[in-house]
Amino acid sequence: MKKWIFCAIALTCAAQVAFADPQWLTDVPKAEAQAKKENKLVLLDFTGSDWCVWCKKLDEDVFAKPDFQRYASTNLVLVQLDYPQRKAQPAALKAANEALQIKFNIEGFPTLYLLKPDGSVVWKQVGYPEGGVTGVLAEMDKARKK
Repeated sequence: MKKWIFCAIALTCAAQVAFADPQWLTDVPKAEAQAKKENKLVLLDFTGSDWCVWCKKLDEDVFAKPDFQRYASTNLVLVQLDYPQRKAQPAALKAANEALQIKFNIEGFPTLYLLKPDGSVVWKQVGYPEGGVTGVLAEMDKARKK
């Protein structure tokens, strides 16, 4: 009986680890280096995490879904570039994000960019994407093949 309980606990823990939220970085050069090393693409998520309704919906409808998390763990290095209104950010992070907002000509949130490790853009989505997680993953798959 003890072995059965141990197995059940081990399987539950393994399932939780397998579906854990992927890690979101905040440093684009570090993400590009990691993507090159792991042969992955870089997903930039320009978001207003504490005020943007559509950004919060994207988090819920896409990024929090197990299908996205599985896809990301295999294919993506994730970078969140946050532009909060109420929560504090370190000055260096705020300055880096502002520079990236200018570089990528961000005019609205959410905006997603999918990059090769060298920084070249293969896909861009401005605003909330249609089709939920299935639609986003289909677009990313098409872009990966470019």
